[in-house]
Amino acid sequence: MGHKLDARPVPAAAARRRRTRFAGLTGVLLVGALLLSGCGQDTELERLAMPSPVTEEGESNLALWQGAWIAALSVGVVVWGLIFYAIWRYRRRSDDEVPVQTRYNLPLEIFYTIFPIIMVVVFFSHTVRVQNILLDDSPPDNTVVVVGQQWSWTFNYPGEGPDGDNVYSFGTGGDIPTLVLPVGETTRFELRSPDVIHDFGVPGFLMKMDVIPGQQNHFQVTPKVTGTYAGKCYELCGVYHSRMLFNVEVVSPEDYDAYLSNQAGRGYTSPEPIEGGKYTDTQVGEDGAPVFTEERE
Repeated sequence: MGHKLDARPVPAAAARRRRTRFAGLTGVLLVGALLLSGCGQDTELERLAMPSPVTEEGESNLALWQGAWIAALSVGVVVWGLIFYAIWRYRRRSDDEVPVQTRYNLPLEIFYTIFPIIMVVVFFSHTVRVQNILLDDSPPDNTVVVVGQQWSWTFNYPGEGPDGDNVYSFGTGGDIPTLVLPVGETTRFELRSPDVIHDFGVPGFLMKMDVIPGQQNHFQVTPKVTGTYAGKCYELCGVYHSRMLFNVEVVSPEDYDAYLSNQAGRGYTSPEPIEGGKYTDTQVGEDGAPVFTEERE
């Protein structure tokens, strides 16, 4: 003969413990969401693992990133709270009990149809606003023609030579080049490639963009903090992709002008920006000679 399971009501103490655990978990989630909503930009945790922005444009990108995470976590807290509430509120209290079978709830269905649409519209509007900031085309203070070629970078400063010619710097597989920018001034990057797709980016800029052969991409930044920062190619561009590194030095406008004068005095000038092609005559794995010996002669 089978044994009938005990269908007695759950003791009041046990029910209170369950309610206490549920309330505690919900409180922790809500407090976490509130703490994130008050985040600043001082620590990596507050930046939600994003680098500290060193440009004015990067601040807008960071704000979009933080806002998206706060919104996502807030929605998550509400959804998790409703799930746990439903589990607790409509649990089976005895073996003979059958939960209420609700076929539909029209107000609830309207809510979870309309509310996601509102969320998407809000996210989209903020994304477009930040995109317009990052891709602003207002006249810059300076222009740098950035050339990514296998397997290094060339930085051209058109019109900065003593006679209005181009000043440039370059790197090789064994020599990491340096890009110099003035602090507090807007610099426009004209991105060029003579071979394959590369991707120009600096983590501190919170911005990167593909460098595509035949496609003249561009963006501009306004550095707000002096210092040295690391940049790299973000696109797998071949066997020596890992060597496509460069440094960025953000200096005062006076030091920026002095750097360009020094480069011009050393003979690193050309009539037009050097954009690869016939100028790239040394490949990685040879003797590490400069890649622009033809132009420097």
